[in-house]
Amino acid sequence: MKLGLYGGAFNPIHRCHLLVAETARSRLGLDTVLFIPTGDPPHKPPSDFIPAKHRLEMVRLAITPYPYFQLSDIETRRETKSYTIDTVQSLKDTYPPDARMVFIIGLDAFLQLPSWREPERLLESCDFAVIARAGFQFKSLEKLPILGLTDPHHLTQLDAGQREQYEFRLKSGRSLWALAIPPCEVSSQEVRRRLKSKQSVENLLPTAVESYILRYRSGAGGLPQ
Repeated sequence: MKLGLYGGAFNPIHRCHLLVAETARSRLGLDTVLFIPTGDPPHKPPSDFIPAKHRLEMVRLAITPYPYFQLSDIETRRETKSYTIDTVQSLKDTYPPDARMVFIIGLDAFLQLPSWREPERLLESCDFAVIARAGFQFKSLEKLPILGLTDPHHLTQLDAGQREQYEFRLKSGRSLWALAIPPCEVSSQEVRRRLKSKQSVENLLPTAVESYILRYRSGAGGLPQ
C-alpha cells in the first residue's frame, strides 16, 4: 500500500488543495491520500482560523466525490500541540508495516524542515512529495544539508520547466519526489479575505464547501464573516 499523507490547516479547503492531492496521487501511484487537518491553534480568533469541527466537515464534503481520498482527525483530536513526527509515527502504528507513506507538502513549507521537531527522524520515517509553489525554487533545496542531495542539476531542470518531476534519494535512504505543477492561484487567505468583505468565492471552492460556508457565515457557527 502506498499512502499519501496530506497535512495542513485547510482553512478552508479549496480547489487547489484537491489539485495538489490528485496530482501527487496520479503521478506517484498512491492508493490513498489521507487529508489531515491541523488542530485549533491557541490564541487565534475565529476570523483567522476556522474552528476544527468546521474545517473537518468541509474537508469531508470536498473529498466525498473522490473514492481514493480519506479524512483523518488524528491531529484535531490531539489535545496537545501536534508535531508532524508524532502524527507520522502514530499512523505507522495504525497501518500495516509494509505501507509506504509519502508526506505531501508545498515547497515553501518544506524549506522550513530544519526548524521542525526531530527533522532527521522524520526524514527516516517516510518519503516526501514536495510540490512547486509560486515564488519558490526547487534549487533552494540545496540549502538544506539535512537532505544530502547530490544531483542539483535536476533541481535546475525542474525550475526551468524541463522536467515535471524527479525522484531524489535522500541520505536517510528515503525518497523525495519533487513535483512541478502549473501555478494554482487560490489561497485560503484569499478565500477568508473575500468572505470577510462579502465578496464572491465562486470557483474558488468545491461546490459543497461553498454551500457549507454560506450556510454558516452568519457567525453563529464560528465561520468568517
